[in-house]
Amino acid sequence: MEASLFVSDKPLTVEQLSKATGLPQDEVAKIVEQIRIELEIEEHGYELVETPEGYEYRVRAEYRDKVAKLAPFADLSTGMMRTLAIVAAKQPVKQSLIVKYQGNKAYAYVHKLEDKGLIKSQPYRRTKLLSTTSEFEKYFGTSSEQIKAMLEKK
Repeated sequence: MEASLFVSDKPLTVEQLSKATGLPQDEVAKIVEQIRIELEIEEHGYELVETPEGYEYRVRAEYRDKVAKLAPFADLSTGMMRTLAIVAAKQPVKQSLIVKYQGNKAYAYVHKLEDKGLIKSQPYRRTKLLSTTSEFEKYFGTSSEQIKAMLEKK
């Protein structure tokens, strides 16, 4: 079960874990909860989290900044991060608005962020509407709604 969770690039449901391990779903649910509790008690650098899509391992929030440079998106430039921040805060947002804020380089930033799977676009009149993806939420460990709520408090 732990190996399945470790190698999967997406959250796994109890049903998927049951198929992978050959164990009944009720037993899988008990084992998953046991793993989650053990990781919490032993204070590992990662945790087992239940998302709407299933269960997955995540780096604990207090360690994310310390290991961020080792992560797959550590190569995001400052301009790409600014673009991503605008999309996360204002989504769905017109690409033309981002270009207005950041200039023509924003087109390249948007393209690279789409290639990395962090944002998605859809045609909208003569521009595109941009929004974050589930990969964004998975990587940053927070939902776009939570980000918007945090920004509204400030």
